[in-house]
Amino acid sequence: QVTLVESGGGLVQAGGSLRLSCIYSGRTPHSIGWFRQAPGKDREFVIAISWNGGSKYFADSIKGRFTISRDNVKNTVYLQMNSLKPEDTAVYYCNVRSLSIAHTKVTSYDFWGQGTQVTVSS
Repeated sequence: QVTLVESGGGLVQAGGSLRLSCIYSGRTPHSIGWFRQAPGKDREFVIAISWNGGSKYFADSIKGRFTISRDNVKNTVYLQMNSLKPEDTAVYYCNVRSLSIAHTKVTSYDFWGQGTQVTVSS
């Protein structure tokens, strides 16, 4: 069984930064992806990282602003979000894919966290 616990969400002004954390336990190796869902919209891919951190995937909307890293000793993945925009407002979900290589499709992930709210004010 896999458990995921996200944290770090909150309210920030446009242009500000937040760092989300995802603490995982259970299946290894695996890859981690972050997705987000805004009210009335479908869940969308944000960023992902492979098991060894060697491969990363980015949505076009966040390139140059968001980065992802992981510490497999601490069982934690970090999503650093800089230059935040109001359109980044959403619930952010950490997800596990039971393969070491990450993917951008939501259906490729097997386990989901409970989500953490990020709100960016203008």
